[in-house]
Amino acid sequence: MSKALYIAEKPSVAQEFAKALKLKTSRHEGYLEGDTAVVTWCVGHLVTMSYPEVYDVKFKRWSLDTLPFLPEEFLYEVIPSVTKQFKIVSGLLNREDVDTIYVCTDSGREGEYIYRLVEQKANVKGKVRKRVWIDSQTEEEILRGIETAKDLSAYDNLSEAAYLRAKEDYLMGINFSRLLSLKYGNAISNYLHTKYTVVSVGRVMTCVLGMIVRREREIRDFVKTPFYRVLNTINYNGKVFDGEFRAVEGSKYYLSPKLYKENGFKEKKDAQILIDELSVDRPLTAVADAVEKKKENKNPPLLFNLAELQNECSKLFKISPDETLRVVQELYEKKLVTYPRTDARVLSTAVAKEIHKNIGGLRNIPMMKEYAEEILSGTSYKNIAKTRYVNDKQITDHYAIVPTGQGISALRSLNSNAVNVY
Repeated sequence: MSKALYIAEKPSVAQEFAKALKLKTSRHEGYLEGDTAVVTWCVGHLVTMSYPEVYDVKFKRWSLDTLPFLPEEFLYEVIPSVTKQFKIVSGLLNREDVDTIYVCTDSGREGEYIYRLVEQKANVKGKVRKRVWIDSQTEEEILRGIETAKDLSAYDNLSEAAYLRAKEDYLMGINFSRLLSLKYGNAISNYLHTKYTVVSVGRVMTCVLGMIVRREREIRDFVKTPFYRVLNTINYNGKVFDGEFRAVEGSKYYLSPKLYKENGFKEKKDAQILIDELSVDRPLTAVADAVEKKKENKNPPLLFNLAELQNECSKLFKISPDETLRVVQELYEKKLVTYPRTDARVLSTAVAKEIHKNIGGLRNIPMMKEYAEEILSGTSYKNIAKTRYVNDKQITDHYAIVPTGQGISALRSLNSNAVNVY
């Protein structure tokens, strides 16, 4: 009897797939097996790109003579620490009784790359391969993803993009790290009094380091310049508010060299002179030259993508972007939120039609119950597809991060940080 093989990115995700499929499985080393299906997993990356010395031992020694290193064909190898799991997965992919492979790694470029490398190294042939693309790990979403799984070839462009990014990172890192280390390593070592120094270069890390260095230089070059403002307290028709001197066009001090900026003097004595001039007549009177009132409608912000969530958590909870990602990934794996690694801040039309289910689930959380019930008692959520919060064209891989309304029982096991992020 032929079986389907489901391959996930992590053991915990594989177990969720087995549960959703209602499989009665027996546990084996590195996989679960039932009557109709086998579920296995990677442990992150199982395969990686080989270092230059694998191509030729001469590349092991760093030398300007061997740069640039530009292989015509890239070599890959199994990561030594996960060799055992690779052999298990490779064996399952090539089992004779497995006729269909469901790729269930994370629905994104990196998840696609993880599986494609394994398949390439395992030399898989003659199997039907389907891609499961999901936005959360709820049972309903997993089953939907399996039911609507497309042939893996539909994601070939995503795979090519993943391979290209990896090759770009590899070539930049290998060549520029060696070049700059050979050119400047000794000078840096002499300055730092170290034996040797490696200058690490990367597509992302070097850009970010450059931003940090530029900002640090601005901070170090900043010269403090004190200036003096003139403030007062005004009583206008029984309402008290603060006033501030500002040199506007037509005033005595407009464009005066005595000013540091329009609301401050360079010298304290000049600010005092203004105060003395204004204090001649007591009580000092002021005239309301104009009163302007306007009403503004301000839209609530768009929904969270990963970057916006990281910014918000940094402001509110003083936690790093890495910690926010770790927490929201945990929330995703506990079925509490949708896929976290997204750049979209809107929902898809399909999700908008089902959003009442997400909101309905939030009624089971005491702190959200009142709000969820108020929303569901109205009709505004039914028209969300017509608002700026739903736009299929702005979604590449996944829609915005939103609560699923499920996995509520897992809230009790979360630490305070994770509860705050949720």
